[in-house]
Amino acid sequence: MHSNSEIPFHARHDDELPTLDDVAEILMTPVNTVRWWRQIGTGPDFFKIGRRLYTTVGDLRRFIREQRLASKPVIGRPKAV
Repeated sequence: MHSNSEIPFHARHDDELPTLDDVAEILMTPVNTVRWWRQIGTGPDFFKIGRRLYTTVGDLRRFIREQRLASKPVIGRPKAV
């Protein structure tokens, strides 16, 4: 059986449950930053199972997509001459 870190992110199933630490590794971000995002409500959606925090790969993909789209400049349509 493979560990999660051996399976590329793009090959993971949307229902897979990465932990907060896994998310930090995938996003190449410090764990405390991901915790802060969660606390202020700007990061991926997390939920608890027991004492551990999880998200779904699908929610993490949505978060990445939202961040990518938010960083693109909005360019207006050219005006007709």
